[in-house]
Amino acid sequence: MSLEEMMGLDTPDRSTPPAPGSLRPYEPPPVVREGMGNGMDLVLVPRPRLPLVTVMLVLDVGEAGVPEAHAGLALLTGAALDGGTRHRDGVALAEALEGIGTSLSVSTGWDAASAALTCPADRLGEALALLAEVVREPAFPEGEVERVRQGRLASIAQRKADPGSLADDEAARYLHAEGVPYGRPVGGTRESIDRMDRGLLADFAARAYAPRRGALIVVGDAEPAEVRTLAARHFGDWQGEGVTAPSLLNPEPRHRERRIILVNRPGAVQSELRLGHVGVPRSVPEHEELVILNAVLGGSFVSRLNMNLRERNGFTYGVRSGFAFRRGGGPFSISTAVGTDQTVAAVRETVFELETLLNDGPTEDEVATARDYLAGVFPLRLESTAQVAGRVAELVIHDLPDDTLATYRDRIRGVTREAAWEAGRRHIRPGELTLVVVGDADAIRTPLEALDFGPLEVV
Repeated sequence: MSLEEMMGLDTPDRSTPPAPGSLRPYEPPPVVREGMGNGMDLVLVPRPRLPLVTVMLVLDVGEAGVPEAHAGLALLTGAALDGGTRHRDGVALAEALEGIGTSLSVSTGWDAASAALTCPADRLGEALALLAEVVREPAFPEGEVERVRQGRLASIAQRKADPGSLADDEAARYLHAEGVPYGRPVGGTRESIDRMDRGLLADFAARAYAPRRGALIVVGDAEPAEVRTLAARHFGDWQGEGVTAPSLLNPEPRHRERRIILVNRPGAVQSELRLGHVGVPRSVPEHEELVILNAVLGGSFVSRLNMNLRERNGFTYGVRSGFAFRRGGGPFSISTAVGTDQTVAAVRETVFELETLLNDGPTEDEVATARDYLAGVFPLRLESTAQVAGRVAELVIHDLPDDTLATYRDRIRGVTREAAWEAGRRHIRPGELTLVVVGDADAIRTPLEALDFGPLEVV
């Protein structure tokens, strides 16, 4: 007897999943942007529900603007910021941050760098003063620089030993043409990191950390008038042009035909698969259409790729696809890991699903499911002040309209089957796919060549 029967309740029907509920209304936070007169914007996002404030300084400093000889410099410089300032060492800085109930988070990517902290609303003035001190007056002590440099070298060695990370790095390398920054690891190489020292980091920060094209984002329970006063006090006299990154809107691919790169790992019991080509920038007009189509292909648990490779064939624990939306065209890629003896079958099924979707298009039900899912989870990605600040930072980095968050749901829900299909056919090119396989070459080389996918190179 079931628990429901024992309690005299009706036994629910568990043979089919419950129908989804209606989409709940959601009002995104307003975004108010205004210039500060020095090339930097002040972005205010009131969120009075909790007495917390997130402050994020976004700088136009990314790895894409760093020469190949200094690959990883932007990331290493950001990582060393918490080592101390001209006024206090790393320990004193940590104590000052802890004293106002916060910690510093610094992130550097291809397009920009950000320094952020979340604190009680009544400590906002102290938080902004510390943030300005860290970014405008970093000291880069020798010991701290060496600590983060050694940590980066260890991370690089770890990536080379990890099959998944190795596959990611090799895929980037073989998708992009020589000299395109996206073809190298964002954190640099052993050779480039070995050449770095305190002087290089300090010089880079002095040249690149500047207000032009940046923004100070303040999200939370703060009075706009107070924020304006504090922002002017700590950042209003800051000057500088920074560095200008090369245009990567349409970076050149290494090849325009199919090929296989087999990275040999003798004795490997799994193969890491990466399949893709150079994609499109975040500014692509069909952004929402591509997000919907990718959700159908491999961007959700119920995607075609996951239902095939995981659920139907049991090749993998999971497979995913996606566009790396950057200022320039980052990669479109499909990634998974499968048993060595399932490598060729998994590749065959992956290509089949991709080509079938582009040839026949998604179904109305698939597009509706993707629309409902993306619109439904959107508020969950804007729950905390830090999450909101991160989303607003995307508006700054990619020069998107201030109402992008407010109109996101409507834009997603307005995507039609035909529009998603057309966007996929325009921007996904099966004939240009590069397949990178990290696995045991002795076991899989001959079966891969029999696929007739394209020329195979073992590296």
